[in-house]
Amino acid sequence: MTELLEDLEEQRSKLNKKAEQYRRRRDRLNNTARRWADKRDELNAKSRDNIDKANTHRKKRDKLNEEVKKAKVEREKLNKQVSEAQQKLGSLKKKHLPKDGVTLEKLRREVRNLEFKQMTSVLSVEKERELLELLSGIQEQIREREKLLEGNEEIQNIVKERDDSKQKAEEAHKKVSEYADTAQKEHDAMSKFYDEGDGLRREADHAQQEFIKAKTFADEAHKNHVEMVRQVHDFDKIIAGLRQKKAKAKREIAETTVKKEAEDIYERFKAGEKLSTEDLMFLQKAGYL
Repeated sequence: MTELLEDLEEQRSKLNKKAEQYRRRRDRLNNTARRWADKRDELNAKSRDNIDKANTHRKKRDKLNEEVKKAKVEREKLNKQVSEAQQKLGSLKKKHLPKDGVTLEKLRREVRNLEFKQMTSVLSVEKERELLELLSGIQEQIREREKLLEGNEEIQNIVKERDDSKQKAEEAHKKVSEYADTAQKEHDAMSKFYDEGDGLRREADHAQQEFIKAKTFADEAHKNHVEMVRQVHDFDKIIAGLRQKKAKAKREIAETTVKKEAEDIYERFKAGEKLSTEDLMFLQKAGYL
């Protein structure tokens, strides 16, 4: 029985060692899982923050794009007013200016051409004098026609209407550009935060995968640890039972030995042999006296 107990205790010790190994592995893997979970949560929080910022920029961009649309509509309306005023002005000029078929614009263009020729060409004195006389004559025609236009209240009203609409159209165009530029900046910022958010989310997904992997292995190690502990407890029960049996057997052997010795002393007593004090106490303890 002693050899069996030693063998069982050795097996129990091995199982207990394995249980401890699985416990340490489980704890190590759970720590790893917690670290991945913390990293996952941190990355998800950063990703959500970036997405929130991106959404804020998206709302600003959309609002600015609406302003761009409104400004474009206003600009087109004003450009149409400029065009209509210009057509009216053209009709009035034809009505009030000389019917020679030469427009003010054409005369002004001719002046620019002659001035350019004077500055860039090498002319004789006679040719230059002729050119200056021609230039002076055209300029006089321009002044006369402008005087006619300036004295016409209807034309001046149309000119003012056209210029006012043109100025407002330019202001509307400036707004379109400003709103569009700002909207583009908001779009770029939105895209940047969305991209960063997507990158962080991918990292968080990887951390989640690593968390699941570590947790799966930790759960497996825990399962093995529990199984080893169960087997250790089973061995404890078996070993405890064998030890009890061994102790009982020892007691029975001891009791048998005591009984045999007591019987021998009692027989000597019956035979008239003088017993020692020690022998008498032994017989009393054994229940013979």
